[in-house]
Amino acid sequence: MNVTRTELGAGRGHVATALLSVRFASFYVYSPRASGWLAEDSRRLCARVKLSDPLWLPHLAGRVYRSSLEDRELAGLFAPGAVLVPVPGSARTRQRPWPALQLALALSQVGFALPVWTALQRRYTVIKSATAAAAARPSVQQHYDSFAATLPVLPVCRIVLIDDVITKGRTLLAAAARLRSVSAYAEVRAFALIRTAGFADHIAHTAEPCHGLIRWAGGDARREP
Repeated sequence: MNVTRTELGAGRGHVATALLSVRFASFYVYSPRASGWLAEDSRRLCARVKLSDPLWLPHLAGRVYRSSLEDRELAGLFAPGAVLVPVPGSARTRQRPWPALQLALALSQVGFALPVWTALQRRYTVIKSATAAAAARPSVQQHYDSFAATLPVLPVCRIVLIDDVITKGRTLLAAAARLRSVSAYAEVRAFALIRTAGFADHIAHTAEPCHGLIRWAGGDARREP
């Protein structure tokens, strides 16, 4: 999908006034702390996705597509008419395709056949959540302020944000809110290939499809489940 070069989002706003919640789906589970071989496998899987492994990423996206043939909610998320919008990483510069873009392209190519629209970019670099202490991780508002969005040439009815990993959901909530500032009437949902189970002592499966909600609560994002 072609877009104009006009960029919005340079002015500050309050994310709570833009979007209060966004529905999301995820497919795999990652545990940074749990013990056992499944937990270790989840960490290897997460590392492969972060590195945009050219062999594994299409394989993982293919499992999502095959699951959608039986999962009505997942099929509805990726139904014809949707546009996939990858969420930028923490850095302002993009010297090579980033994991969320590679994932969006893989999902489109394995069977969903949906357009990929790079509608979001970072106006400036934010602290990388994966390597920062909990208190130093960017807030929803900080993510929202750092995003800029491009105007679509044609009206967009349904947007599916694509990200590699979801933890609390701050990035996805902020990205959804920023997109609503340029596509006010579009339905915005999200898909993260992996969701973090940060406090789990063990995990029973690495592939565990989930449908949930990220909502604005008490000045922060809350992911359910």
